[in-house]
Amino acid sequence: MRPDRRQLFTGSAAAVAFAGLARNVRAQAAPVGETYVNDVHGYGPLIADPDKLLDLPEGFTYEIVSQSGDTMDDGLFVPGQPDGMGCFPLDGTRVALVCNHELKGSSALHRNLGPGGFHQQRIGLLDPTKGYDTYKDGRALPGGTTTLIYDLATRRKVSQHLSLAGTSTNCCGGHTPWGSWLTCEENVDTPANKDVTKPHGFIFEVPAAATGLVDPVPLKAMGRFEHEAVCVDPRTGIVYETEDKGDGLFYRFIPKVPGKLIEGGRLQAMAFKDKPRADTRNWDSAEWAVRDWREVVWIDLDDVESPNDDLRLRGHATGAALVARGEGIHWGDNELYLTATSGGPLKRGQIMRYVPSPDEGQPGEIDRPGRLQLFTESADLRTMNMGDNITVAPWGHLIVCEDNYSSDIRNHLKGVTPDGQVYAIARNVFAGNSEFAGAVFSPDGEVLFVNIMYPGITLAIRGPWSSVRT
Repeated sequence: MRPDRRQLFTGSAAAVAFAGLARNVRAQAAPVGETYVNDVHGYGPLIADPDKLLDLPEGFTYEIVSQSGDTMDDGLFVPGQPDGMGCFPLDGTRVALVCNHELKGSSALHRNLGPGGFHQQRIGLLDPTKGYDTYKDGRALPGGTTTLIYDLATRRKVSQHLSLAGTSTNCCGGHTPWGSWLTCEENVDTPANKDVTKPHGFIFEVPAAATGLVDPVPLKAMGRFEHEAVCVDPRTGIVYETEDKGDGLFYRFIPKVPGKLIEGGRLQAMAFKDKPRADTRNWDSAEWAVRDWREVVWIDLDDVESPNDDLRLRGHATGAALVARGEGIHWGDNELYLTATSGGPLKRGQIMRYVPSPDEGQPGEIDRPGRLQLFTESADLRTMNMGDNITVAPWGHLIVCEDNYSSDIRNHLKGVTPDGQVYAIARNVFAGNSEFAGAVFSPDGEVLFVNIMYPGITLAIRGPWSSVRT
C-alpha cells in the first residue's frame, strides 16, 4: 500500500543486517505467547526463528534468494520494496520470478540511502527511452519489475535483471496463461500534479522469458486507476482487475482478441443484479453475511483512461458495487478469489469468491449472471488482519499475505481452507513488521516464494506441504 506507511526500515543497514543470515534456516524453539489463532490445525504452531526473520511450523525451512541492494547481472542494484510476483517455468528446472517493485515517482527518493535509493542512482544512468516515464529533469522513474532466474534443482539464483523501467508504484499484478506478467501501477500521477511527464495508473505486460528491458507499453484500454492486481480466466482470456481504494470497484476487461491485450477491448464494472450501487464493505451496515451469494451483472464503462481519476465514481453512479480496497486476486478451479483489505465491520479484511457464468463475456450473458460470495470476513485480528496478496495453493487452499503495520499484531502468511477456516503458515518477526507480498508457488508445488517488502527480500519456503490438517 502507500509508501508513507512503510518508512520503517531504510538505509544501508538493511544489507548489513542480513549479511550474516544463514541460508536454509530451520526453526528450533517455541515462541512465548501467540499473535495468531488457528481455526484448524494446519501445520501446527509456529516455531521461533533464532535469526529473528521468519517463524515457520516444524519441518519447514526458508532461504533468501534475493535482497534489495544486491548487484544484478545488468549492473543495477536490486530495487527496494518487492511486491507482487509471478513464477513461470522456463527450461529444465529453471523458473523465472517476475517481481514488482512498488517504488513511487518522487524526487525525494533519490536522496534515500537505502537499497531503493541506490537503485535509483543507477537507474538514472539508463537511456530514458528504455523506460516508460521520467521526471521532468530527465531521470527515469524508479518503479518497474525485475526478473530473477532460479534453478529449483540446485537451489541457486542463475541471473537477475531489470525487466521494466520508468513506471511508478508497481504494486501487484498477475500472471497470464500465455507466459507473461501483468504489472499494475497503483498510482494516478499526471504531469499536472506531479514531477512526471506522462499519466500513470496503467497496466504493463512483461514476458517472463524476456532477457532485458521490455518495451513499456501502457495497456490503456484496461483502464486508468489505482490498479492493484489482475487475474485471467484461462478459458475466455477475460482479465479481472482490482482497485486499491476504499471506495473502489471490481472490474473485468473483455479483450477483442484473447491473449492480445494491446489490441484493446471492453472494460466493465461489477454490480449486484438485484441491488444497483450496492456496498459490499459491511462497514456501517451488514449488506451480506459470510457465505452469502449475490448474482452479478457487469456495467460497461466509458472514458476508461479517466483523466480526472473518476472512473470508480462514475461506475458507482451507474450501478457498480463498492469494494473496500480490492487487492490480491487469483484464479482457482473455474473461479477466482479476491481480497478486500479493509472490508468488514472491523475493517480488517474480507475474501470474496467469484464464479463466472458459463457464457461469461458473451452476448446475452445478462440472462445468466455470475455469482459472488462473501467467502470469509475478519472477526478477530489474530485470525486475519488485512489480507492483501493472495494465491491458490496446489492443494486447493488459499495463501494470504497480511499487510498491516500494527505495533501489536505481527504480519503472517495465512492458509484458508475451502470452508473458510484459517491457519498460520509463517510470521514476520523482523524489526519493522513489514508486509508479506507476492506469494506464489513453483510449478512443481514444492516451493513457496514470497517477499517481505522491507528491507526487501525474496524468500523460498520449503516443507511438508502435503501434511496440512484440517
